[in-house]
Amino acid sequence: MDLTRQLQAARAECNRRRGQRDHLQQERTRQQERLEQARAAARVLEQVIVLLKETSDHAREQARQTIAGLVTHSLRGVFGPDFGFRIELKDTAGRPQADFLVTSRQGEGGELLETRPEESRGGGVVDVVSLGLRIAMLETHRPALDGPLVLDEPAKHVSDEFIQAVALFLKEVATQRGRQVLMVTHSQHLAGTADRGFLVVRRDGVSQVIPVAGGAQT
Repeated sequence: MDLTRQLQAARAECNRRRGQRDHLQQERTRQQERLEQARAAARVLEQVIVLLKETSDHAREQARQTIAGLVTHSLRGVFGPDFGFRIELKDTAGRPQADFLVTSRQGEGGELLETRPEESRGGGVVDVVSLGLRIAMLETHRPALDGPLVLDEPAKHVSDEFIQAVALFLKEVATQRGRQVLMVTHSQHLAGTADRGFLVVRRDGVSQVIPVAGGAQT
């Protein structure tokens, strides 16, 4: 009986540690995804800083207002009217620098909070800020850039509660700005809003592209 109890205890301990291992592996995967998301957002923010540095004071202020307005429109289109985006310009050692801040108000008449995009609630805010900045960079580039808006897994970390709003926002961008949106996504909500959809499947090591009417998951 002692041997049986010892064996049962050993199995229980093994299962417990296996559960801990699985949990740690899942957490590591989540942290790696958050790190990659932060790196992608940082690359976009660096491009905006370069744009602001290379313009004159007057043009810089115009670019700041335009970019902040477009990103604010993106945030409000997805999360509601209590959100906004602000770019704070300052000179450091004679060189222009920029801080990026997401503003939000907790309820009517609530306190206005300002946080960096990467410190805002959940990964969804960073995704939408990155999306808004990409659109702003495309729209404010001089000389003007024609062509489609190409997106790879946009709004990957936006929760199901807000993903439909992202889909509607992208439809608005396509309609109002006259740009085709080409998007690769695993989100059914985003794919379902497409005018044309293609399903990519891998069979026997070969990728096949299948047209699907009315939008499809890709």
